[in-house]
Amino acid sequence: MDVQHFERITAFIEARLTPLFDEATGSEHGFSMEDTSRALRALRNSVLEASAVKGLIEKRDSAEPAVRRVIDQSVEHHWDVLRGIARQWEDHADFRHEFKHHAWELDHHHAAARA
Repeated sequence: MDVQHFERITAFIEARLTPLFDEATGSEHGFSMEDTSRALRALRNSVLEASAVKGLIEKRDSAEPAVRRVIDQSVEHHWDVLRGIARQWEDHADFRHEFKHHAWELDHHHAAARA
């Protein structure tokens, strides 16, 4: 899994969420205590937390095998979270086909591109 996958999917989701924090939506920029604001904050926090796992990717190669397996599982889980969120906008013009793939499929494509 490449860090750039996480950067692209996070940017895509953030581009969909950021306008929803606008006053015009009635959410008071997502900082009110009504349900829309709470939901927006929860979704944005989920995206940011899932995206933060990208920091583990660079540590994978130097990690011990047991730690490497945990990193792989964490990366796959968090990618699936982001993938599920991004697919809500599957019909958007900026949606990338890679957002449909599982982490292991992206690993396969990445390895094939290197060869």
